[in-house]
Amino acid sequence: MTRKRLLWVVALGLAVLLSAIGVVHAKYSSRSYFVELQQLRLQQDRLDEQWGRLQLEQSTWATQHRVERIARKRLEMHLPLAAEIVVIEP
Repeated sequence: MTRKRLLWVVALGLAVLLSAIGVVHAKYSSRSYFVELQQLRLQQDRLDEQWGRLQLEQSTWATQHRVERIARKRLEMHLPLAAEIVVIEP
């Protein structure tokens, strides 16, 4: 085998080796990103569930009947009498 041909074989072998290393690295990165994606999807599902519970809780705490009951009991608020109402016109 001539020296030039040997140099080509070594260069091509090195190129194949580097290409194989690149494929392995790409595959590893792909798997790592897939695992991270799955974890983020699980986290998103948990956060969506929590968001739904919080919305339900907020709607429970903010019902008109509950707010009015607390205003009457704790703050001793009441509807004003007709004599207590003042109308301001522009």
